[in-house]
Amino acid sequence: MGNRRTIVGNVVSNKMDKTVVVMVTTRRQHPRYKKYIENSKKFKVHDETNACNVGDRVKITETRPLSREKRWRVAERIVGSG
Repeated sequence: MGNRRTIVGNVVSNKMDKTVVVMVTTRRQHPRYKKYIENSKKFKVHDETNACNVGDRVKITETRPLSREKRWRVAERIVGSG
């Protein structure tokens, strides 16, 4: 089995059952102008215990396809809300 990617993001929605939406923001430098650009992408992530709340910082890891759009799983909650 190959290495699985892990990324860190913020939970922006937990309205679905056993699924959370995580927004991952990356910063990269423009090749010519050297200005930093922020890109954000949303992932649907499997949360087996429904433990994540909006605002939590989570580490997600790549996994096999769990549904049509879910290919990530919550590895750990880094910070709780509040």
